[in-house]
Amino acid sequence: MNSFFQNNRDKLGARMEVGDLAVLFSGKAPKSTADAHYSFMPNKNFFYFTGCNREHFIWTLLKTEKGLETTLFIEKPDYDIEKWIGRKMTKEVAKEISGIEEIQYIDAFHSSLNKWIQLGKINDLHLDLERLDWDEKYSVTDEFASDFKKRYPHIGIKTLHQIEIDLRMIKEDYEIQQIKHAVELTQVGLDAILAVLKPGMFEYQLEATFSHAIRMNGADGNSFPTIAASGKDAVILHYVENDKVLNDGDLVLLDLGAQYKEYAADITRTFPISGKFSERQKTIYNIVLKAQEAVIEAIQPGIHFEELNNICKKTLTEELINIGLIADESELTKYYYHGVSHHLGLDVHDLGLRNTELKPGMVLTVEPGLYIEEENIGIRIEEDVLVTESGNEVLSSGIPKTVEAIEAIMKR
Repeated sequence: MNSFFQNNRDKLGARMEVGDLAVLFSGKAPKSTADAHYSFMPNKNFFYFTGCNREHFIWTLLKTEKGLETTLFIEKPDYDIEKWIGRKMTKEVAKEISGIEEIQYIDAFHSSLNKWIQLGKINDLHLDLERLDWDEKYSVTDEFASDFKKRYPHIGIKTLHQIEIDLRMIKEDYEIQQIKHAVELTQVGLDAILAVLKPGMFEYQLEATFSHAIRMNGADGNSFPTIAASGKDAVILHYVENDKVLNDGDLVLLDLGAQYKEYAADITRTFPISGKFSERQKTIYNIVLKAQEAVIEAIQPGIHFEELNNICKKTLTEELINIGLIADESELTKYYYHGVSHHLGLDVHDLGLRNTELKPGMVLTVEPGLYIEEENIGIRIEEDVLVTESGNEVLSSGIPKTVEAIEAIMKR
């Protein structure tokens, strides 16, 4: 058993009061069409506390005067069903992975819950109630909260979200090692792309090359759908069509990442399809690179997260004024219209605060960009950076990014 998950449960328990019950659901794969479903992705908070990535599991943590009582509810084996969809996780395996001693089947969850309530053990129910917007579709947790409130109106319901942010925002050594390996796998995929990249290919061939390379080397898969945006489409931040021909003289922006043991990498590189940057492309590229280097140099404990974007904008503004593309800072948003950083971890856009100072153990992206649609130029360069006690460590420093390094590799 990885003690990391037990430590996470202990940290959560320390933030709870006697009589608090935390309930987390692993989730289920949504239906796509007919009897088909999308690939399952576990609720990452559930994974953070259990290490399990199977559908339909439920985990509970009850704080009593005697300590923490934790139970993992798993699906019961059904050998007829398993012939069709695969084997269920056994109690023994669930115990080994999670380190949780009390393993029960799902059909015991409601009776256990009711028993705890009848014995007066529960004062407040704590759930993962994150919502990104008002119209977001109800989750398994939302539905459970609604049903629970009808059945037990005397028990309060609170959200675990803020505690989960606090815990997951600071990475432990185990997490940093997984992210580092995800970055290393991402480099393998980018190396594979550089080995085949040439005019006349399709964007989706680069996407396929990357996915094949990282899976062949042990990745779970992609941490998010690959963006392979060439020419004018590189100004679209979340371009996912990947269906255009790579034209000689254009750039291709590759925003991609491998996932390893549920942890994500998130890297962006912009390459010249012909193998050599034009003078104009080189000028714009080096401005983006200069902004990135200024932001990375500033990363250290105590600096405010939002200050990173101010540094980025200041550098981009000064450089674009110097080349005559803009007259003042008010015009920058035409060519730079996103933030320079986000937290990285189990999720690509990981749980974390922006209105906070940086602390050791945070892992951030640094991804300045410039998007000049009228010139068919879209450039973004992204690194994954760990905040350390004395400054920072660029986890992706081994991935080539200077004009000279990229052109040298593509010339081979």
